[in-house]
Amino acid sequence: MLRSLFLLAFLGAWLCMEAQPPSRLTTDLLEHTDRLFLDGYPTGVQPAESGTFVERYQLAEVRNPRPFLGWVVNSRQPNTLQTAYRIMLATSPRMLDDGTPDMWDSGRTESDNSVAVPYAGKPLQPATVYYWKVKTWDNHGVESGFSAIRSFATAAQLDGATARYPLQVSDEYPVSIRSLGDGRSFVDFGKDAFGRLKLTLSSANDTDTVTVHLGEAAKEGRIDPAPGGTIRYAVYRLPLMAGTHTYTVKIRPDKRNTEAAAILMPAYTGEALPFRYCEIEGYRPALKPVDVVRQAVHYPFNETAALFHSSDSVLNQVWELCKYSVKATSFAGTYVDGDRERIPYEADALINQLCHYAVDREYAMARHSHEYLILHPTWPAEWIMQSVLMAWADYLYTGNPASLQRFYEDLKAKALSPLKEPNGLVSTRTGKQTPALLQSIHYRGKELRDIVDWPQSGILGLEKSSPGEADGFVFTDYNTVVNAYHYEALRLLSLIAGVLGNTQDEASYSEEAGRTRERINRLLLDKKSGIYRDGIDTDHSALHAAMFPVAFGIAPDKNIKRLCAFMRSRGLACSVYGSQFLLEAVYNAHDAAYGLALLSSTGERSWYNMLRAGSTISMEAWDNKYKPNQDWNHAWGSAPANIIPRKLMGIEPLEPGFRKIRIKPQPDTLSHATIKTPSIRGDIHVSFTQRQGEIFTLETDIPANAVAEVWLPRLSAKYHLTIDGIPCKSTVNGDFVVTEAGSGKHRFVIERPQ
Repeated sequence: MLRSLFLLAFLGAWLCMEAQPPSRLTTDLLEHTDRLFLDGYPTGVQPAESGTFVERYQLAEVRNPRPFLGWVVNSRQPNTLQTAYRIMLATSPRMLDDGTPDMWDSGRTESDNSVAVPYAGKPLQPATVYYWKVKTWDNHGVESGFSAIRSFATAAQLDGATARYPLQVSDEYPVSIRSLGDGRSFVDFGKDAFGRLKLTLSSANDTDTVTVHLGEAAKEGRIDPAPGGTIRYAVYRLPLMAGTHTYTVKIRPDKRNTEAAAILMPAYTGEALPFRYCEIEGYRPALKPVDVVRQAVHYPFNETAALFHSSDSVLNQVWELCKYSVKATSFAGTYVDGDRERIPYEADALINQLCHYAVDREYAMARHSHEYLILHPTWPAEWIMQSVLMAWADYLYTGNPASLQRFYEDLKAKALSPLKEPNGLVSTRTGKQTPALLQSIHYRGKELRDIVDWPQSGILGLEKSSPGEADGFVFTDYNTVVNAYHYEALRLLSLIAGVLGNTQDEASYSEEAGRTRERINRLLLDKKSGIYRDGIDTDHSALHAAMFPVAFGIAPDKNIKRLCAFMRSRGLACSVYGSQFLLEAVYNAHDAAYGLALLSSTGERSWYNMLRAGSTISMEAWDNKYKPNQDWNHAWGSAPANIIPRKLMGIEPLEPGFRKIRIKPQPDTLSHATIKTPSIRGDIHVSFTQRQGEIFTLETDIPANAVAEVWLPRLSAKYHLTIDGIPCKSTVNGDFVVTEAGSGKHRFVIERPQ
């Protein structure tokens, strides 16, 4: 018996010490560099084979002559940190098997970097396939085996641009087919998606023609042929040939979304239309699901990369709506504003970026979209400055500084410092928009304007004097919102300069940010009410004048409670775009009850209302009446996809590349919730259960080569905290108890003493 117990203990210890090879290798942020597509469909063809076939293949081609390599460290032992790595890269897999790489052998390199190791071998050549593998050592003295070999192909031109995947096509089948009688059938695919239609139909002669109706909205059990706004409806006539044949309904391009500024669909997918429903008219045989196929177009997406479930059924539906919205609106391969224009805008891209990070381990599409907008900016002054916010988010989530290095001078210009007046505030209305300024930010229009929110005033059915989505914001020469953005851009530029080793800029931007914060609080914060005014020379205070300073950490601590009360009093008096920053402000101010109320609301201005209206993708506005030309496929309406993981569940990177993770749940009345969210270092799992005011249990699974700072609700002045059943050290921070943990699975229990 003792011998058996000893053997079991030895086996357990051996399994813990057994090295696990690194996995999920990335080259310039792309994990699936060996994946080829045939006109959008995944194949089993390897990059080295693609030149031997006649078909049109698509693949992600690395365009950086010195790409960054990354991997996930794996270990069964808790509290594991990488201490060294060895990379081999060669022009053939056999050289790697033999241990004789012809391009690069890093040897054992002492480093904890596992997310962005710069290639340091012989110069890579264009249009060439390379192979690499990696092994690691950790702080337990364990040496792993080598990873599986991963290949990547370089592009014909190594220009340093961000590589991304080609678009993918997925065949989707109806969830229901219903006969309407008289040779007409109603087909429902369950969700809206961008794509084409493929039909398999039979005819006894060459004279039959069917009519195909496609649409996003339904009314009284039929496709709505006049849905309003930019909600799509289209009709196509399809002549049939004798016999049984498969037809593709070719989508007509729309003049509005194929103009010069729009992102066009590639030839290998063809034009796409968003639709959920299909009606086939003039065809009497019964249709089977395999006869009606939607060829949905989207950026490659892993539906299992992120999962969330809670005790609130409305919150769960909102999560699924917004998560799916990220996939569905990726159809262009670049973040665009929706189907009406298909133009990239910074406001859409920032929200889309944060949401994409939260629901899939994918970073290249966000970086590509961000870099595109640096060179193709839009007119709102606040959105120009959002490029700096996107740049910092890119670095925080990837740990990869390449984009910061490449676009540093452009990012500095995006802060719009030349618009600053002697009073310390920036203005777009005081004559400082010189051609040199506009050229420095790559803007080709005549002038920038403040936007605050959109639409700024007036809604369908009401006069233009309606406060609109900007809550009646009063525009003056010096506005609170644009200056809040200016402060945040300066603050982040200081951090970016520090990353790049520019200590002079780091100090300069930090000082300028501090001065800007002081001026905002001196000139725009009403001393009597404790609330921000919209600007100088007005006493009006819109919701936006409060939520942006709170979201960006400008507001003094002593004013937070009054600002929270004011934000509550205004409700959702902002657009779906503005809700991103309202929720940031609410959770940053620790008003978890209001945050949950907003996310799980069933009112007219809510995410649940988008579902109730019939959309399955987040909409451009809260309801059709708030924007007469709105569309039903706008990713800027999907804020909960990032707010739920980042703020409600509290999972955010504290250090670049998730080297240090903050886990700070703010659940309010939720009795339980669980989430899996991806990171560049591996999946993060968090779940909690609670009896409010009595006990809170948090379970985490933190990827190897990362540590976590864990915040738990302080249930009372005195509390009892354990990690894995053992009492632990902690500090108090307001209404939270803060502790730390290493990688692996941990169970935190905090309870009120009996």
